[in-house]
Amino acid sequence: MENNHPVNELMAETIRRIREAVDANTVVGEPIVAGEITLVPVSKISFGFGTGGSEFGGKAPKPLGENPFGGGGGAGVKVTPVCFLVVNGTSVKVLAVDAAPETSLDRVVDMIPDVVNKITGLMEEKKAKKQEAEG
Repeated sequence: MENNHPVNELMAETIRRIREAVDANTVVGEPIVAGEITLVPVSKISFGFGTGGSEFGGKAPKPLGENPFGGGGGAGVKVTPVCFLVVNGTSVKVLAVDAAPETSLDRVVDMIPDVVNKITGLMEEKKAKKQEAEG
């Protein structure tokens, strides 16, 4: 038996609205082409939601739907730009968006572009040395 309680309906509607507001294109945005360079925006998303309600009526329980119901739901979504992926030919660089870190996790996220750039640089150096040794 399906439970069509008003709180369930509020929760379902709140979740549906969040899905409408946030999708994969919100995290990794649409590429921006500028000549030979392509910029891909990357963002961090934080969200929260809550739903609640109450049935009003006498002390004796009544069948579902016979007591007046009051309730509500709400949600908040925060989209924070993190970086841009800069694609130029076969080269990819990470261009960080400067924002003051709020938490320890934010500081770790802020370090990711530098780490990716260093790893990419080391891989390019290794590839160049291998080509020199072979050539």
